[in-house]
Amino acid sequence: MYQYNYADQTLVDERVAQFRDQTKRFLAGELPEEQFLPLRLQNGLYIQRYAPMLRIAIPYGLFASYQLRKLAEITRKYDKGYGHFTTRTNIQLNWPKLEDVPDILAELASVQMHAIQTSGNCIRNTTTDPYAGIHQEEIADPRPYCEIIRQWSTFHPEFAFLPRKFKIAVVGTANDRAATQVHDIGLHVKTNEAGELGFEVLVGGGLGRTPVIGKVINEFLPRQHLLSYLDAILRVYNLHGRRDNKYKARIKILVESMGGPAFAKLVNAEWEAHTKDGPLTLTEENFATASSFFTEPDYLSFDALQVQDDLQKQLDADKAFANWYNQNTVAHKVAGYRAVVISLKAGVVDGRYVPSGDVSESQMDALADLADTYSFGELRGTYQQNLVFADVQANQLYELWQQLTTLHLARANINTLTDMIVCPGWDYCSLANATTHNIAEQIEKQFDDLDYLYDLGEIRLNMSGCMNACAHHHTGDIGILGVDKKGEHWYQISLGGNSSNDAKIGKILGKAVPATDVAVTLQKILDVYLEQRVSNEQDVERFGDLVDRVGIAPFKEKVYG
Repeated sequence: MYQYNYADQTLVDERVAQFRDQTKRFLAGELPEEQFLPLRLQNGLYIQRYAPMLRIAIPYGLFASYQLRKLAEITRKYDKGYGHFTTRTNIQLNWPKLEDVPDILAELASVQMHAIQTSGNCIRNTTTDPYAGIHQEEIADPRPYCEIIRQWSTFHPEFAFLPRKFKIAVVGTANDRAATQVHDIGLHVKTNEAGELGFEVLVGGGLGRTPVIGKVINEFLPRQHLLSYLDAILRVYNLHGRRDNKYKARIKILVESMGGPAFAKLVNAEWEAHTKDGPLTLTEENFATASSFFTEPDYLSFDALQVQDDLQKQLDADKAFANWYNQNTVAHKVAGYRAVVISLKAGVVDGRYVPSGDVSESQMDALADLADTYSFGELRGTYQQNLVFADVQANQLYELWQQLTTLHLARANINTLTDMIVCPGWDYCSLANATTHNIAEQIEKQFDDLDYLYDLGEIRLNMSGCMNACAHHHTGDIGILGVDKKGEHWYQISLGGNSSNDAKIGKILGKAVPATDVAVTLQKILDVYLEQRVSNEQDVERFGDLVDRVGIAPFKEKVYG
């Protein structure tokens, strides 16, 4: 992973000192709120319903065990002992005191972390596939390109005050695991007929009040032009994006209003006139430098047949382990290794619901130790609010599973209904219209049978507490949106969304249902799926495919009669 050089460390340290002075002046009444607002946002600090919220950057989801230990220490010292992982693979602290934030930022800087550009109208954290660099199907590792984008976009003077926030995602496989099509810019690593690397470029995706799927504006961009072309896109957005209405300021509105081809024409004109073949053109040396930060660890060689035989005996002897292996581990490009998904969807533990994406300080410390023992001291965050150990020896999976089980981090529910993406909702966020945690708990209690969940197959359930769609409810197989009706919390349900290759926006089922009826309504929806899905010996029709085939009418009839 990338390590700070002297200039990086100096820059971050100076930013901490600068914000310390700004915070001191604000608390002393010397800096007005309207002037402090953009300053705190540039340092990842929001004011939520009950307390400030600090969003800490985890570039492309990759972090080290020593950084996780520091996060655990910070949550013990300055917060309430836990953190919350988001769909942008960052981590949020929900209870810091404003006067403590400069100290928190200083502690983060000591382990090469920060909160810069995690909020505000700037280029946010670039995200990617959690299996980048290890997946068997990968065309090329996308992480070096993410790092190139990070360095280019951090403190970029032209892009610090964009019309609205801006998000980029990059994937290196045909299978999109980073929801690139609902980003302001999505980049797909491709090869052309000559075998050269480049990118398919999509622009104008986004969710929120106006959900839009991104449009391809360049089918193959040679990789040396990555930054010069991105720069041209941002220049066009800066020039033409609306600043008079924040609800119409995202680039998706601009692209929709003029159409993809017209937008692409503007970008190409800007590119040809100002940035193409200029100083932003990347060289082989640039790529080599970026790639040097992501070298392969010292993998061991194994007797593949012996490892598989031993593993199979463990799987045959322990059904719970077999379930976890099937649901929570992923094939690795190196024989004898697997990637392990750590479920941050524990559900109800000892009678208490654990919110999706939450991890306690004691779990952080334990995970840091496990990462050192089993995965070369690194972890990764995922779009689905889980964590990944990318490089686990197959002959150590059983003992790792046992230890994760004691931590309530081995629930075998990845890609099932209870692997929910859920925003914090009304319980924390001042923008939310409705609670989410109580609804998620209701769903957990309704669908607590793993065999039933496995029979349902892969279903993505996303739930947001407001139209800002932080939990991407538009792209869930089942999406739930909390709405306010005269002071009461109701929930609108949509079906058939998708954030992967065949990205689409879900269709609203009908009128919102009261909080007490959400789980029962989901049961009716799933009953229709089980009744009408088509199956054979090789395959079972997936939920989204059924919605595509029959529409929402059968579900609507079942729910509303």
